[in-house]
Amino acid sequence: MPACRCLSRPRSLERRAAIVHPAMLGIENTTTNTSRVIANTPYGPLTEADRDFVVKVRAAGLWEYPLGEMTMQRGTTKEMKTAGEHLIVGHAGLDEMCRKIAPELNITLPNQASPQQQQFVATVDSKTGKEFDSTAVGIMRVTHGQIFPTIAKIRASTQNTLVRQLADLSNDTVLDHITVLEDTGLVNYDQVNFQQTAPPKLPKVELTPPAPQPGSPVVVLTPRPDLDVNTSSPVPAPSPTGE
Repeated sequence: MPACRCLSRPRSLERRAAIVHPAMLGIENTTTNTSRVIANTPYGPLTEADRDFVVKVRAAGLWEYPLGEMTMQRGTTKEMKTAGEHLIVGHAGLDEMCRKIAPELNITLPNQASPQQQQFVATVDSKTGKEFDSTAVGIMRVTHGQIFPTIAKIRASTQNTLVRQLADLSNDTVLDHITVLEDTGLVNYDQVNFQQTAPPKLPKVELTPPAPQPGSPVVVLTPRPDLDVNTSSPVPAPSPTGE
């Protein structure tokens, strides 16, 4: 199976035994100034929040893509394997757009996820069987629920057309991922709602992906057209007559 390149997990992270509390990169610190312009581009002004959003989308793929591969291989149900396929295809598409717009906006993309995000993958990797399924779904459903309002905020506020396009694609992709995760029947909504509204306060270094080494090639998340998965916004199922 094709795989994304250079996404190995540090052994120090794999040795951690504690289950970490899911949180998307920087979600705890949503005080980024949405109006502070850091560059004027041909596509409109670029704010600090715009730049951080592009980095967050890129970093999300760097841990969710390999987790999708793991879920395809080790998920115990058809629904789990389907969720893994959607993670792979969705984040490959988002990654392609991030890599396309970043040079236009002079944004440096990370090649590794944040330490916390790498720990998410290590935590799921340490489980087997049904516990693997429930742990993977729990972490991914919380993180997708947390990033959803951030996407909406960027889409509503950005004046940059490239960032707006990324927000549109991110909205469809995240909604699709939330839907396939819920289709597994393993989402504990009480737990998810609590974790989404009460994230832990972690040091910034845990939430920030490391800067790439100077001159290092940009990691590419391998497209998977062979999976034939549509990650556009899902169409709601019709309600029974009379409802």
